[in-house]
Amino acid sequence: MDWNHLIEGVLRWLGLVILFTFHEFGHAWMAMKCGDNTAKDEGRVSLNPLVHIDPIGSVLMPLIMFLSPYSVGRFLLGWARPVPVNHYNLRNPNQDDVFITLAGPWMNLIIAIILVGLARIGLAVGSSNMTYYCYDLAEMSMMLFFFNLIPIPPLDGSRLLRVAVGMSWDTYTELARYGYIAIILVMQIQPVGDALGFLTDYSTGWMARLFGMGTS
Repeated sequence: MDWNHLIEGVLRWLGLVILFTFHEFGHAWMAMKCGDNTAKDEGRVSLNPLVHIDPIGSVLMPLIMFLSPYSVGRFLLGWARPVPVNHYNLRNPNQDDVFITLAGPWMNLIIAIILVGLARIGLAVGSSNMTYYCYDLAEMSMMLFFFNLIPIPPLDGSRLLRVAVGMSWDTYTELARYGYIAIILVMQIQPVGDALGFLTDYSTGWMARLFGMGTS
């Protein structure tokens, strides 16, 4: 057994769980601010990972990815428990749904910026491990940012598209039942994976240059 690979895999998994937690917290917090306390009543306005993780999507699938050879796939990330939102409680349903939807990806963007800043601190103090781990998590956070903006249900991008085209919630809910199959199929298209990789690398590299670092 390669203990270094095992330790690195577990650390990356823990980092991913933290990223999932902040993403779902962003959705839940914004829903509460927009007048819907459904997530709050279920204890989801919390940074406790246990209230957000899904046994399969947050534990099993990511661990398979991180503990297997890297060639298993860069984009097999998994998922967390979706934040429940009762749109009848929102003060301005369509506008508030946009805010709630964007809160998750924007949280990933903010966390990525913070992580690159921490990577820069690691570089300044001569801690290569800190620099590597923080930059790696920043890339992972940006990957989640762009991945979630793909307009396929139930990803966040599809909810933005729903508002843009005026789709009813009943129609959207019906489409979302088959969304995961569509996501799996779309992610097999090479240009899609290449585009996500490019956007992830470019945006994280841009942040690194902003902090006075060379890209890794």
